[in-house]
Amino acid sequence: MSTSHELMTVQGASIPIARMRNVYRVNEVEQRLSKLPDREHEHLRTTYERMLEKGPERFQVKPAGLPAMDHLYDELPNFHEALDDLKRQIALVEDSRDALEITPMLLLGPPGVGKTHFAREVAQLLGTGMGFISMSALTAGWVLSGASSQWKGARPGKVFETLVDGQYANPVMVVDEIDKARGEHAYDPLGALYSLLEHDTAHSFIDEFAEVPIDASQVIWVATANDERSIPEPILNRMNVYEVQMPDLEAARAIARRLYQSIRAAHAWGERFDESPSDAVLDRLAEVAPREMRRAWMTAFGNARLDGRGTLLLKDLPAAGSSRKAAIGFMH
Repeated sequence: MSTSHELMTVQGASIPIARMRNVYRVNEVEQRLSKLPDREHEHLRTTYERMLEKGPERFQVKPAGLPAMDHLYDELPNFHEALDDLKRQIALVEDSRDALEITPMLLLGPPGVGKTHFAREVAQLLGTGMGFISMSALTAGWVLSGASSQWKGARPGKVFETLVDGQYANPVMVVDEIDKARGEHAYDPLGALYSLLEHDTAHSFIDEFAEVPIDASQVIWVATANDERSIPEPILNRMNVYEVQMPDLEAARAIARRLYQSIRAAHAWGERFDESPSDAVLDRLAEVAPREMRRAWMTAFGNARLDGRGTLLLKDLPAAGSSRKAAIGFMH
């Protein structure tokens, strides 16, 4: 799909340059709408009308220069290889008219290592939107590609929704726990990815619900997995695979310290607490998975406050495994 006029936008330092890109063709939507029989397919009719109302143009953004990434190297010390690749790909286009092209990324590592947090930070760094698909609880492949409007309760897929309902032509699309995808009978829940991950075929991606070509060629794909053995080889071949390890003791202490300071600075009550936690408390927090650290700090802050203290003690921290028990019954 062709690009239209260019414009400059400034929103802090994260979205300095935006071009407008057409993600679908209005005449194709109008043709589909005109062929719908009266009083049938109301959801599909509403979808086409929404597409016409919103128009086909979306922001296609990229940094005007190489963005500041030092804070990400500090916050995500176990993702340096992925950050290095990201920096190289931004450097290629940051001073040209070329669109930002990021090779699809697969973050491979144990639960809690920070894979989903990394994906969110990438979206924020690039100044674009983000779509999120969790594959762990899904058995229907149409979550990516949509389901035919002939089926009861059918709806568009997540790729279509993110591009049509969002503001961006190049959102970060996170496919979380891609190794947990389960199909129904012979239906491959990852089937749509074969074309979506290929730049040329993604130009005319057809959602099975709307049946209108969508330009998904600019989508930035970030997938996460614990085990690559259940991921089809054609998917792996289309992605840069990064094996992410749990941070070592020193890195984990640094992450915990930074998180303590950011929580303290973000709340008015933070000034009641010490500027930095003790070494003993940091050592204990370093044993916690990165994604559990925030909850552990909040528990400790609360316990210390109840005890009338501004210094966190080891006894303020949650017992090992308590956060896991507290999460029972909630899906993320």
